[in-house]
Amino acid sequence: MVRGKTQMRRIENATSRQVTFSKRRNGLLKKAFELSVLCDAEVALIIFSPRGKLYEFGSSSMKEIIERYQKHAKDVRANNPSAEQNMQQLKQETASMVKKIELLEASKRKLLGEGLVSCTVEELQQLERQLERSVNCIRARKEKVLEAENDKLLEKCGAEPPQTSKENTEIVPCTESSEVSDVETGLFIGPPERRNKLVLKN
Repeated sequence: MVRGKTQMRRIENATSRQVTFSKRRNGLLKKAFELSVLCDAEVALIIFSPRGKLYEFGSSSMKEIIERYQKHAKDVRANNPSAEQNMQQLKQETASMVKKIELLEASKRKLLGEGLVSCTVEELQQLERQLERSVNCIRARKEKVLEAENDKLLEKCGAEPPQTSKENTEIVPCTESSEVSDVETGLFIGPPERRNKLVLKN
């Protein structure tokens, strides 16, 4: 008869739990002994029962094996400090990123008009300037796109595209420090002669 798979959880029945502990403890001690003999390995095994009783096995002196382990662990930590340093650095970077995300979320909410009650006058003025720069940047880009479309239409009509000076076509890059003035986006589609007449009339 095939035994069912044992579920890895605490055995609730105290008698069954004690029987299982005794069987598995003896099996573990036997495996530790076999490993030390067959493979010429130094093995130390320490077990505390649920009632606090100690069971141990050492292929040689238990004290010498524990001292050897402690010395080895100390040498590893001394020779490889980078792992702990990397962990500390990662923790610091994570905390910094979390703080930056919180600041960006707060800035985003303010730009959407939320949470402005707690803002100072200076913060509101800074938000206003930031919005104005963004609007001017969008206008400048839109003008560039419209001019390109206008030139294409003029070419299809067989007319020469108007010669615009570099001064008029240059777009100021969108940066936090740049101040862009309002750009008029009204464009005329048609031959240059008609456009010049309309300008003179205006």
